[in-house]
Amino acid sequence: MANKKLKLLYLAHYLEEQTDEQHPKTIQDMIAHLSACGITAERKSLYDDLHLLELYGMDIQKEKSKHFGYYLGVRDFQLPELKLLIDVVQASPFLTKRKSMDLIGKLEQLTSHYGAQQLRRQVYVMNRVRTDNETLYYTVDGINEAINENRKISFQYFDWTIDGERSYRKDGQVYVTNPVALCVERYYYLVAYSAQLQDYRHYRVDRISNLTVLDTPRDPLPQGFDLGEYTKTIFNMFNGDAATVQLQLDPSLINAAVDRFGSDAHMYTAEDGTIHLTAEVEVGPTFFGWVFQFGSKLRILSPQSAVAHFTDWCREVMAQYE
Repeated sequence: MANKKLKLLYLAHYLEEQTDEQHPKTIQDMIAHLSACGITAERKSLYDDLHLLELYGMDIQKEKSKHFGYYLGVRDFQLPELKLLIDVVQASPFLTKRKSMDLIGKLEQLTSHYGAQQLRRQVYVMNRVRTDNETLYYTVDGINEAINENRKISFQYFDWTIDGERSYRKDGQVYVTNPVALCVERYYYLVAYSAQLQDYRHYRVDRISNLTVLDTPRDPLPQGFDLGEYTKTIFNMFNGDAATVQLQLDPSLINAAVDRFGSDAHMYTAEDGTIHLTAEVEVGPTFFGWVFQFGSKLRILSPQSAVAHFTDWCREVMAQYE
């Protein structure tokens, strides 16, 4: 009796894993599979079971050929969607190689065995600098728990040494703070609010160690916090004073400008064919580094204070090589 109750589950799993449009299965195939699982099934009962699974919501399709074949049609995720998700996992430097492969393996289970084989042929974990912190999953889970339950967290924060060892900041002092959000800007970051400083701080999650969710409630958070604006300011153009700058750039840099400032940035084509762009930035090393990579194709036009600051910064860099 117990095996009969399991029959629908085995049948549903078989359709999910072993069928797709190119690989339909006959009723006889299903009987053989269930028999291998220790479950006897008759042809008529399987027709009823397939109908029940359809009523449950599974998109069971019938292919008319010499023998009737059945396969699972629409799934929660189609192959192109899974490929997109796998590409994101592969490109994430905040995941270890082992964690990346674990996640990819789970994503492959969301399609048929044959679809998983197609995805597997395209899987390669990029040879790039990746985190070595295997506890990242647990840290993220703890931070999410604290945010959802409105509680403070404590942790230690470290930098890497030249020998690949951890060097804890503030001599290993425990940080206690109010978690606000998690965001991804190449790496995974915790955004937290310091009631003492009355300001926000951010921390690389893969450099957080020994995280604990405390019983202490979070301090009241200021109203109107905009995570999008915070990440745009901190991660794109930080370490400087805010200013509205006008840039002159070669037309070939339009894509780079839109990537940096967004498609709503104010741009127009000047008489000489160059592009003039006006944007709000924080004038400092990160902004200068972005400008410098384009060499003579990009120029800061105004304000003069930003031009002077950039010129001084370039001289300081060049002085190291004189």
